[in-house]
Amino acid sequence: MSWFRRALRRALIRKRVMKNCITDVSGVLVGHWTDLDAGTGCTVVLCPQGAVASVDVRGGAPATRETDLLDPTCTVDRVHAILLSGGSAFGLAAADGVMRWLEERGYGFDTGVAKVPIVPAACLFDLPLGRADVRPGPEAGYAACEVASDAASAEGNVGAGTGATVGKLLGVGQATKGGLGSASKHLGGGLVVAAMVAVNAVGDVVDPQSGQILAGARKPVTGGFVDSEAFLQSLAGQTIQDLASARGNTTLAVVAVNARLDKAQARRVAMMAHDGLARVIRPSHHPFDGDIIFVLATGEVAGDVGVLGATAAQLVAEAVIRAVRAAQALHGIPAAQDLAS
Repeated sequence: MSWFRRALRRALIRKRVMKNCITDVSGVLVGHWTDLDAGTGCTVVLCPQGAVASVDVRGGAPATRETDLLDPTCTVDRVHAILLSGGSAFGLAAADGVMRWLEERGYGFDTGVAKVPIVPAACLFDLPLGRADVRPGPEAGYAACEVASDAASAEGNVGAGTGATVGKLLGVGQATKGGLGSASKHLGGGLVVAAMVAVNAVGDVVDPQSGQILAGARKPVTGGFVDSEAFLQSLAGQTIQDLASARGNTTLAVVAVNARLDKAQARRVAMMAHDGLARVIRPSHHPFDGDIIFVLATGEVAGDVGVLGATAAQLVAEAVIRAVRAAQALHGIPAAQDLAS
């Protein structure tokens, strides 16, 4: 690409109106399938032309598909979509529908005999909300692809965030509604970083500026927040294994950049991006969480890995806050906006 075309592309990116969404990264599309009655859904982040990708898994209870392939030592270095889904491990089946949609349109890794779409996936546990027997399947993944676009994505009770809850140390009944959130930033020189997060944590979501709990475990009598970190510390000789009602969580995120990265560099960005979860979710990366961050790099412009990682952490934190603020009460679980009024 000539210097003139590179300069023109950077100028167009600078002029583009930012939507504060992962679709601010050119070539990235987002689609959702949502079932409010069942309290579940899935979100697909499409990059049909392929993007370099990696992942970092920090939680103790992940439900994943094709994440080994994203290791920098593995051969395939480009993916065509990332799927985030509810339904626990059952929801991984939704990736089959994403693969079918991509295959029908000729996208995939060319093996010589067929093009195989590469679709890593991760699921969160939302079975206690709504109906446990309804989970995203292949038809849900396909439907999410059908409506995918580069428009600004809805937030809150949508897609993978539909059945999300936060603060479950006293059980789902005392939790606060979680959801899906996004954020993006233009760094200059045509460089764009963005994040989308489905927030379904065992811990509380905390405003990083004030330290105030925005959404979390609620006291059964007064309705005030418990402060999950302090509660855990008060358990003394007990272990979290005694709190069976707290099991089943996970916060999932996709970070997209338009920078040129290899898989090792994308992995480093994913590792740094996890700091964003730690800033606003307390505790984060818990044994009962399956926290995962994927990174997609579309390769349009140059970018420093350290700057990208630091920015990604900032945007992941912002997306978490936006997710719980946009969430609405569902199936008897109040949202942060209800508790603040």
